[in-house]
Amino acid sequence: MIKNYFKIAWRNLIRNKIFSSINILGLSLGLAVVMLITLYVKDELSYDRFHAQEPRIFRVVNDWYSPEGSKGGSDSNTGNPQGPMFQANVPGIKDYVRVKGDYRDIKYNNDVEGFEMLNADPSFFSIFSFPLVYGDAKTALKEPKSIILSEEKALQFFGKKNALNETLEIKDGENFEYFTVTGITKKSPQNSSIKFDMLTPYVPEDSQDEEWFAYFLNTFVVLEENSKKEEVEASMHTYYEKETAQAYKEMLEMYGDEGKTEYLLQPLREMHLSTDYVAQNGLKDSSNPMLSYLLSGIAIFLLFIACINFINLTISQSLKRAKEIGLRKVVGGDRKQLIYQLLGESYLIGFFAFVLAILLVNLFLPTFNNLANKALSFNYLLDAKLVAIYIFTFLLSSTLAGFYPALVLSAQNPVTSLYNRFKLSGKNYLQKSLVVVQFSLAGFLMVLSLTVYNQFNFLVNKDLGYDDKDIIEVNFGQNIDKEKANIFKEKLLQNANIKEVAPKNSGGWFKSAKVNGEQNLNFAYETIDEAYIPMLKLGLKEGRNFSAEFPADASTKVLVNETFVKEAGWEEPLGQTVNFWYSDNEQYTVAGVVKDYHFLSLNQKIRPQLFTMQPNGFGMANIKISPKSESASLAHIETTYKNLFPRNSYSYRFKNLENIKAYETEAKWKQITFISTLLTIFISCIGLFGLALLSAERRNKEIGIRKAIGASVMSIVTLLSKDFLKLTLVSLFISLPVAYFAGQKFLENYPYREEMQAWIFLVAALAAILVALFTVSYQAIKSALVNPVESLRRE
Repeated sequence: MIKNYFKIAWRNLIRNKIFSSINILGLSLGLAVVMLITLYVKDELSYDRFHAQEPRIFRVVNDWYSPEGSKGGSDSNTGNPQGPMFQANVPGIKDYVRVKGDYRDIKYNNDVEGFEMLNADPSFFSIFSFPLVYGDAKTALKEPKSIILSEEKALQFFGKKNALNETLEIKDGENFEYFTVTGITKKSPQNSSIKFDMLTPYVPEDSQDEEWFAYFLNTFVVLEENSKKEEVEASMHTYYEKETAQAYKEMLEMYGDEGKTEYLLQPLREMHLSTDYVAQNGLKDSSNPMLSYLLSGIAIFLLFIACINFINLTISQSLKRAKEIGLRKVVGGDRKQLIYQLLGESYLIGFFAFVLAILLVNLFLPTFNNLANKALSFNYLLDAKLVAIYIFTFLLSSTLAGFYPALVLSAQNPVTSLYNRFKLSGKNYLQKSLVVVQFSLAGFLMVLSLTVYNQFNFLVNKDLGYDDKDIIEVNFGQNIDKEKANIFKEKLLQNANIKEVAPKNSGGWFKSAKVNGEQNLNFAYETIDEAYIPMLKLGLKEGRNFSAEFPADASTKVLVNETFVKEAGWEEPLGQTVNFWYSDNEQYTVAGVVKDYHFLSLNQKIRPQLFTMQPNGFGMANIKISPKSESASLAHIETTYKNLFPRNSYSYRFKNLENIKAYETEAKWKQITFISTLLTIFISCIGLFGLALLSAERRNKEIGIRKAIGASVMSIVTLLSKDFLKLTLVSLFISLPVAYFAGQKFLENYPYREEMQAWIFLVAALAAILVALFTVSYQAIKSALVNPVESLRRE
């Protein structure tokens, strides 16, 4: 019997190739999206859970509170003492390990190259489950001049995976030292926040042993088996307040009341998706759970729409199968058998859709990986839990897609079926409601996609207040003095392609100083020379730039930006004093005010900024080159750099490209919303096509009569299309206000934004209407061109 069901189902699929193909394609797209997003969510939730002691591993994090008691922020880093002091003095903490990101120069193959690596305490391998392929995990990090490599790095440096006891020349301070390879590991798992190719022992400086208030590394602790997280946190807080009472008192006297700090324990498994305590400073792949929620919602909705589209298309063909179903009932077929028959067709379509979905996943997985910033492979699909989820999804979608049509069609009266008098329920509220829902979401996503696109373009094209074109940034790998920086500048300027060179400090420095006697002001701190302001074409609101004609500028003058002036409350900024009281009462006077410019990304408001011309602390150089001279300029820069700094690794980056990279998240959101919009529109069009076919079938006699009395093709097309246009307009009436609200909420995250404009809603509305009309018009024109005699004979 079952074999017969599937044989008939197969014949019906072959007989209706177009509809079968549309059904299979729609379902396969929904299933493929579910599979891909299930892979993504599973990977997100599996981060850091492979460690044997994972339930008892926590990261030490902290919240800080203002003097008034309100929460001022969170930090995922600690200093040196937290790990060893908490482990020694807080009951319930069994062990600890400190992990810190590092970047070192390595000399090999007669060259120097910079590499990322991690520093960690010797307890690293006893806490985390990173087994060594070669070497002893207990002793691998005991010696300061030891290093552990991944098999890939061992192969790169030594041409063999087992490089145990080999040596590498690694820069340690000012000199290169020999580090002995004491261990070899496999590549870190994809779902690990701790990824490393090179690991060296963490050797703290003696001066940092008591620095409770300096945060620059990650501290992990392992709790005793019977310890409770809340009790350990309470003990940590009690000990911390007692231990740091004197140091805190001294800070109050020096800096004023800056609030309190409270230490907490973050479970290791929560680290990857945490937005308060992000994975940083050597840890990788910090993520946002909102993306998982969004993608899951998209997957569920697309699969649901694909199932409903199957219902639409199946019902739309029910008139053609009326005689078949009537004959089955006349010869003794009961409703139960008909339901099984029609469900069998649904499962057969679902099976083909499932197979096609697997092929689509395999085809689009690289694109998905790029979009989601993952490295998932097709083998992940073979996971037992995922296979179970996919089989369940296949069975559920096939059942949902076939159950309603089976109930409707199996309920036909055989007499009315045989006389072609079977009519579907008049108003088709289910199908029409679906069209409204589909195009409401399509309109919503189009508005949101255009809003994200518009904001992304705004971010990457907005005038930043300075010229970032044709500027190359080169790091020195260390801080150098002005004399060395000037030598580097002079050598570079010997090439005609190099227009300007301006050394400055590397990275983002933030300091504080007193203004107006007692007011403490926090600001971004820049060390520059006199060429920096002109090179970036920064405007001066008042005063003057630094100048080589005034040697005292280096020790007595500073420049500040407009926001600094506003925060300080100065009406006449020139000549005002900035007091670095904690540095031997170091004081400067303001020589000029720089117009505000976006030295941070546009995701952040402009902050107070102060410029000095200190003779030390130059860590990088901005180099202005002639347009279209990149190759020649880079060759000269590299040669000059390696001649002057042969012991340092060389790297460069284009400033304008780095500015664009700051908006990678927005670029991903743009891609996600765009692809989601296309998929939603495509699947919605399939459903609309089915409904248009249904309408044409139901009005077949009416169309014939109208044509017989002289109706034109255009009038018939208008007749069949206007109802769908009404549904589209209803969907826009629903979706556009909701999209406006969602778009405004999205834009609230940006201090600098392009407000939603009327053209966004106009484009979305026109696109929805045109897509709907184009989809419907095919079937409408086809029906309008049928000979009226043939239409009337069908009755």
